[in-house]
Amino acid sequence: MAAQQRPLSPHLQVYKPQITSILSIVHRGTGVLLGLAAFALAAWLLAAAGDSSGFALFNSWAGSGIGRVALVAVTASLVYHLLNGVRHLLWDIGWGFELPQVYASGWVVIGLTLIITLLLALLGMTAGGAA
Repeated sequence: MAAQQRPLSPHLQVYKPQITSILSIVHRGTGVLLGLAAFALAAWLLAAAGDSSGFALFNSWAGSGIGRVALVAVTASLVYHLLNGVRHLLWDIGWGFELPQVYASGWVVIGLTLIITLLLALLGMTAGGAA
């Protein structure tokens, strides 16, 4: 008996991306990035516990252009993942399942992520430059 050739479902070519699907994908991506950032944090702690040359080397990398972009990306990931996690906790208690609330809370998460990340980055760059 021949196997039926059925389409895979859901298929990305069939469905139009919506804010809900995009935010879900981004949430998973930020989780992966934060997992990788945990290794960088461990490396920084090991450098801090070691000799001053290793710590200075790590800090010089973190203060470079690429390092600053990486720090802002990790900060944005942390903020987004936290805010979207709170959104999911609200869903767990039964709040916000109506479609208008789902879209509104998604846009609130995006807006707050941008604002909080910008404030933290400015605070970090100002504090780092004053030291």
